[in-house]
Order: sequence, then structure tokens, then C-alpha cells
Amino acid sequence: MSLFLLLLLPFVGSAVAALLPTNARNLESLWAAAVALAVAVPLGLMYPQVAAGQVVAEQLAWLPSLGMNLSVRIDGFAWMFGMLVSGMGLLVIVYARYYLSPEDPAARFYSLLLGFMGAMLGVVLSGNLVQLVVFWELTSVFSFLLIGYWTHRKDARRGARMAFTVTATGGLALLGGVLLLGHMVGSLELQAVLDSGQQVRAHPLYPLALGLILLGALTKSAQFPFHFWLPHAMAAPTPVSAYLHSATMVKAGVFLLARLWPVLSGTDAWFWIVGGAGLTTLLLGAYAAMFQNDLKGLLAYSTISHLGLITLLLGLNSPLAAVAAVFHMMNHATFKASLFMSVGIIDHETGTRDMRRLDGLFRSMPITGTLAIVACGAMAGVPLLNGFLSKEMFFAETVFVSASPLIEHGLPALATLAGVFAVVYSLRFGHDVFFGAPPDCPRQPHEPVHWMRVPVELLVLACIVVGTLPAWSIGPVLALAAQPVVGGVLPSYSLALWHGFNAPLIMSLLATAGGVVVYLLFGARFKQRRARWAPGLRWLNGKRLFEGLLAALTDLARRVLRVAGTRRLQSQLLVLVVIAGLAGLASSLIVPLTWGDRARVPATPEFALLWAVAGACAIGAAWQAKFHRLAALIMLSVVGLALCITFAWFSAPDLALTQLAVEVVTMVLFLLGLRWMPKRLEQDDVQARTLRAWLRRRRDLLVAVLIGGGLAALSYALLTRKAPLSISPYFIEHALPLGGGTNIVNVMLVDFRAFDTLGEITVLGIVGITVYALLRRFRPPQEVIDQPTQQQLVPLGSDGDLVTRADGEGDTPQRYLDVPAVLVRLLLPVAAVFAFHLFMRGHNEPGGGFVAGLVVAIAFIAQYMVSGTRWVEARMYLLPPRWIAFGLLLALATGLGSLALGYPFLTTHTAHVTWPLVGEVHLPTAAIFDLGVFAVVVGSTLLLLTAIAHQSLRARRRQVVVLEDNTDEPEAQEDHKELR
Repeated sequence: MSLFLLLLLPFVGSAVAALLPTNARNLESLWAAAVALAVAVPLGLMYPQVAAGQVVAEQLAWLPSLGMNLSVRIDGFAWMFGMLVSGMGLLVIVYARYYLSPEDPAARFYSLLLGFMGAMLGVVLSGNLVQLVVFWELTSVFSFLLIGYWTHRKDARRGARMAFTVTATGGLALLGGVLLLGHMVGSLELQAVLDSGQQVRAHPLYPLALGLILLGALTKSAQFPFHFWLPHAMAAPTPVSAYLHSATMVKAGVFLLARLWPVLSGTDAWFWIVGGAGLTTLLLGAYAAMFQNDLKGLLAYSTISHLGLITLLLGLNSPLAAVAAVFHMMNHATFKASLFMSVGIIDHETGTRDMRRLDGLFRSMPITGTLAIVACGAMAGVPLLNGFLSKEMFFAETVFVSASPLIEHGLPALATLAGVFAVVYSLRFGHDVFFGAPPDCPRQPHEPVHWMRVPVELLVLACIVVGTLPAWSIGPVLALAAQPVVGGVLPSYSLALWHGFNAPLIMSLLATAGGVVVYLLFGARFKQRRARWAPGLRWLNGKRLFEGLLAALTDLARRVLRVAGTRRLQSQLLVLVVIAGLAGLASSLIVPLTWGDRARVPATPEFALLWAVAGACAIGAAWQAKFHRLAALIMLSVVGLALCITFAWFSAPDLALTQLAVEVVTMVLFLLGLRWMPKRLEQDDVQARTLRAWLRRRRDLLVAVLIGGGLAALSYALLTRKAPLSISPYFIEHALPLGGGTNIVNVMLVDFRAFDTLGEITVLGIVGITVYALLRRFRPPQEVIDQPTQQQLVPLGSDGDLVTRADGEGDTPQRYLDVPAVLVRLLLPVAAVFAFHLFMRGHNEPGGGFVAGLVVAIAFIAQYMVSGTRWVEARMYLLPPRWIAFGLLLALATGLGSLALGYPFLTTHTAHVTWPLVGEVHLPTAAIFDLGVFAVVVGSTLLLLTAIAHQSLRARRRQVVVLEDNTDEPEAQEDHKELR
């Protein structure tokens, strides 16, 4: 199976799962399990290749000139993690089938779980560092949605927001780090980076890159001081906790540390930062876990502690310690997932996770109790279980570390102390819950259905098999996974159960005995405590620090807004224009503004007259803005028309066509905006004559003249110079042979720079949908509602009759609407034919999808203007959001089609087909992309304008209600009659 298909499979499965019936739990779980199995089986079949030392890799060209290719690679370490992600995902899916209640939206759960599986597989299998970061951030997004799955719970929403904020911020730092790493190596390909460890460590940018990468890794794996988010993520459903916090989400950080271990390790900075964070997290998490009374809280802090253990091992700069870290990643995933699932069973069958109410469950749940106790033994490091073996390797590395005397003596002692804490919290889980007095539970406890327990049984069996037969069961996989991490020959190590009576064994015995003693002495006190915080750690309340920081930032933003912000658009524009002008002036001091020696085009009287009229209209628009806004808008439209003629004058018909269509749409938008502006009252004219207003207008005039003159001078200077490195000849020469078209502008937009165009139409669609979403719940201000209706509508004609309308009701004298309505409806098919003509000729002649979309949008808007939304919606099934979605999908499919054929993204292919009665037809694939542009433009324009128009309708409907309440006054009665 193709590696890209393997990576895409969970995302496809996620999309299908979202469409399944939400209450068909069997169907949804079977589908999700089939997808997970379809990923795990091909990965498992790759074992012979990977075991032979091969690196299975595939690449798709994306941006080869920038070193950006879609790359997937599988070596031993990636294979082990991929099997962990897919195999554990399969077990969690089976478990979740029986955990979720019938009221839970199971379709959304399995969709998000499969999406998260795909994102984690992307992190593991990525062969390009930027691609890895993209999937890294996707894991943050999906974990946010999974942690907040129970949206009705406040703690779930807060925990999801906290986890996303911390991990996504770390992901941004990681992006900066990998970009620096790529700069140092000269490539963003993972293999090239792994081969350049010595070069990276000797580079001056190494400390900065190391800090940024570690910030991303440590936030993801909940290392101190970023550990606080993980306990609050326990508000997620237990299957989510079992998956995210044992094998996937939190393991992404330590995976990255191990993945880049050959490149970044071996320095003092790595030792102190990674080792220090790991040791602090190991002790802090283990200490806090002893005092938890919520079972998931105990497991959360124990997870933090074990992640700290893995991080500490990776920070010791020892190849054998790196092997031990890889070993413990696998062991921790098995016993921690089984414990989370056991907690879910307990909570599911008893109705509580409070350890103070869970005594003596072994009588009612002996099988679940046995499984949980064995898993607790593995977590505590009891012999003959897998946790004991990796713990012994950890103790051995702390004993034989070579550093200062303080480290050499203090590290083993602190490691033993952490082992004591681990035994204590493992005993609390195993003994306090299953032994003692009968439980006081909301429900009568009993064993779950067998299939809910099967995943736990399989994981516990793995703990026992690895603990008793390590060399046979896990030895080959460990060697396979550890070899890429150490980046060379594996160090010698043994997975034997007995290594003699040595220092690690003594440390293990001391930890076990010490843990038992501490539990016997203080276990009852731990259980009776009602305080939420472990003694001495209240000052380390990460949630309080996080929320306090957010509150401080919010307060700071409000203070800055009060000082620097204003609700007046004019003041904001003045600041923007002045800053831009000062920036331009500063740049002219660096690069002098001089004229070039390029040949001038002789001036003609016609062109001078055109811009004399345009200039007069511009001045008139500024002057009339004080008295008659509609007149000012009409004069402004003349300026736009002059600009369109100028484009055509200088042989730019594409720009002229587009500018003309944009002018029409802009005028409609301004007309709708006029209806929102408050009425200019007589006191406004009085205030306009004050000294302050007089000074403000003169100031604005001076700024406008200076900025306008500066832009004119800059434009003239650029136009009179000869471009030293012009790219125009390249496009002129290659538009036809490479793009298959003679319209250079269109070929640039849909071929050479199609990726930019894809981004632009995406932004256009987002803007349209955002405006619609914002205006859905928006209500017009009272000052707009209270003004007379004549100020809200646009008067056309000398008699002042209202001839525009926002809906299908009779706000307009019918004699003024009958003729325009008929003409505009006849205009629609003509406009459609003209748009089709512009679209089809766009690749070789002036036209294209953008201007064709504007023409169609104008035709539809005209229908709204004369006939109202009700008439249009009753006769034309438009649905602008679907136009946007269709256009974006079509444009994206065009690019993916070229990828599927082995060409770079959005590569154009051209064909000449002879049709009967038509002749030879030029058919470029860019036309399909242009069709997507057309659909997005139509949908976005319609959505923008109709959304604003509907809000105007709401304002007028509210005004009708106000007038009905005040119909005793004669003026109100007249206004009411006019509205009706």
C-alpha cells in the first residue's frame, strides 16, 4: 500500500464517520475499527523491510525550489510508534463502543478519534520537518475537540482550551525551531537533518533552535513548567484519556525529542534543559499523584511523572539511556492505557471515580480488579512485569552517569525517591479501591460486558509477557526502534530478568520497601485528605497561573485599546495613513526618490481632460460628503470609471474589465452602507462651523495632499525607471508554451501563481462567511432605527420617491418598479451568456473566471434590488455558501489531480479537442481551476451583499414596530403609512 494512502486513510475514515447516523453505535464503531485495522495491518506487514534496515520512503513534489516536498518515511522508530498509534487506537475504539452512552453523539466521537489518529500518524511518518509541524498542530486541534467532547461540561471546555493554548503555542515555537534547523542544514528533509548532527551542534544558531524546539516538545509532553494542562484534560471521556495520554498526544513530545536525539543531544545545553525538566517533572508528578483522590487525577499526575522519566533518560546524553527511554515509551503505553480503561470501567459501573467511596470493589469486580492490580504492579515496577525492566534500566543509567559529584550522587537518590512515590500511588490505586470495607457507590458495582474488558486483558497480557519473556517478545522490536534514535550502532544491553545483586537492584528494593512503608504509615491520611492540592504545591497551581496570565493579558489589551483605540473610523484611517506616509518618507531617505530616464509617453488632450474630470469629481465627492452623501458617492463612481478607462488606455483590458465590475459591486455595497449611517442633523452643521472642526478639516486636507502627492511622486519615479531585473520577459516568453494561453495575466493567475490565487479565493470565501456569521446575530443601533425611513432608503428621482427595496413587501411605489423589474429579469440571461463568453475566452483573451463571477453576481444582485429576496429565493435556489464550498473544492481538486499524476501541485495541462459544428476547442485544466474561482467569487459577493441587505431589512422591521407604538403622533402616522 502507498504510504500516502496509508496516511490519508484515517482522515477519509474520519470524514465518513462524521456522516454516519449518530445513534448507530455498532455501525460507527465497526467502521472506526475497520479503519484502524486497515492502517495497522499494512504497517505490520512492513516489518520485514524495516527489520532489514530499510527506510521505506515516498515523496510528492510540492514546492521543490523551496525544499518543500510532501514526504513520508518509515524507519524502525517510526514503525514502532505507528503500530502503537494504530494498535492502541483499535483497542480504544472497541472499548469506547461500550463506554459511551446512547445519548452521546458517537459519530462525532469516532470522527474526531480517527482524525486524531491520522494527525498523530502524520507526526510519526513525516519525512519533512514543516510537514511534521503541520500535523503537530493538527494533533492540538483534534485533542482540543476530543477533550471538550462533552460540551455541556464547563470543566471540559476549560480543559480543552487550556490544553490547546499551551500545546498550540509550543507548536508555533517548534515551527520557528525547525525553520532554523532547516536553515542550518540547508534542507528541511528529516533524513538530511539526521545526517547533520555535528554541523547543527557547531552552528551559532544551535542554542536558539534548541530552545524553540524544546519549547514545542516540552509543552506537548506536559513537562515542568508546562505540566498543568494535562490534569485538566482529564475532563475528556476516558477512552480519549486512554488514547491521548498513553500512546499519542503526550507521547508526541518525547517522540520528537527521541527523533531529533542524534542531531541535538550531546551538549551541555541539552543535558541541563532536557534532563533538568525531566527530573523536576518526574518528582513533581509522582509527589502530586500520591495525594489525588480522583482516579483519573492520580493517573494524570503519574503520566506526568513517567513522561518526566522518559525525558530525563533522553537528556542524559547516553545512547543506552536513549534505548531505555524508547523501551519505557512502549511499556508506559501498555500499562497506562490499561489503567485508564480500568478507571473507565469502574466509573461506568459504579458511577464515581472518588477513591474515598471506592472500597472493597474486588468482591463485586474480581476480574477487573485483578487486571487493574497487575497494571498497577507494572506501573510501580514490580518484578516479572514490563515496568520493572525499563525501571531497572533507568536506575542503571542514573548510577553510571558521568557528571559533577553532585549529579553523580544526587541523581540516583532522587530517582529512588521517585520510585518510592510511584509505589505509593500504585498501592493507593490497587489497594484503596479494591480492598477494604464495602463501597459506598451511586450504583451497585458489577463486572462490565466482556468485550469492554477485552482491550484491558490484552494490554495486561502484554505487560506480563514482556515482563517474563522480554528478549523473545519485545527484544527485536526494541532493537529495531532504538537503532534510529541512537543514530548508529546500538550499545550493548541485556533484557535478562536477573543481572545479579547490583546497584540498580538495590535501588529498586529500596524504592519498593520505602513505598510500602510510606503507604502503611500515611495511606489512610492520603485518603482522608479533602484539600485539592498536595502539601507544599499550592504555589505551583498551574491553572491559577495560566488563568491569571490570560486575565492580565486581557486587561492589558483593554487598557491599550482605551488609550490607542477609537470607534471613529476617521481617526483610525488617519493613524494608518500617517504611519504609512512616515514609513514611505523614511524609505525615501535611504533610497533617494529620483526620476528615471525611461522614454515618456506623450500627453494627449483627451487623457488630460479625462483626469481633469476625475480630479474635479474627487474634490466634489469630498465636498459633497458634508451635504449629500449620495451625490458624493456618484462623484466617487466617476473617479472609478476614469480609472477603468485609464487601464484600457494603457492596454490593460483585463484590469479594465475587472475594475469596472468591482466598481459596480462596490457601489452597491456603499449604497447599502449609506442606509446604516445616521441622519445628519442641524446641530451637526453648527458643530461643523466650530474652530475645532475647522482645524480638523484643514488637517485632513493637508494629510491627504501630502500623502497623495507622495504616492504620485513615487509612482512617477517607478514608472520612469527601467526595472533592472524584470520578470515580465519570463512570463511573456513562457505563457503560451508552459501555460497554454496567450492571455499572460490569466495564465499567471491560474498557472504560474495559482497557489497564490488559491489562497486569495480561500480568504475571499472566509470573509464572505465571516460577514454572514457576524451579521446573523447583529442588531442595528438605536440611532439607525429611530431615524426616519427616508434616510434609510436611497431616494432616486427629483420627487424623492423611494425606488429601492430590501424585501418582497410593498415599500416602493409599484409604478417605479414594474419596468425596471422586467428589464433586470431580462438582463439575467444576457449577463449569464456574457459571463460565459468572458470565462471561455479568458485563457487567451481578456476575461477569466474572476470577472465572469463578478458579472453573474451583479446580475443576481440586480434581481434582489428590484424584486426582493423573497422573489429571488422563491425562483432561484442560490445558496451562496454552497457556491463557495464548490469553488474551493474544485480548485483544490485541480491541484490534487496534478499531484496524482506525478506533477507539482496545480500544474496545468492543455489539450486541443475538435468538436462537431464547433471546431477546435482549447481545453486547459486551468479552466477547471478558473471555474472554482468563478464559483467562489459569485458565492462570496452574493453572501456579502445579501447579508448586509437583510440586516437593513431587520432594522426597518424593527422601526415598523416602533412606529406602531407611536401612531398617535401625526408625523409617526405618516411614516407608518409610508412603511406599510
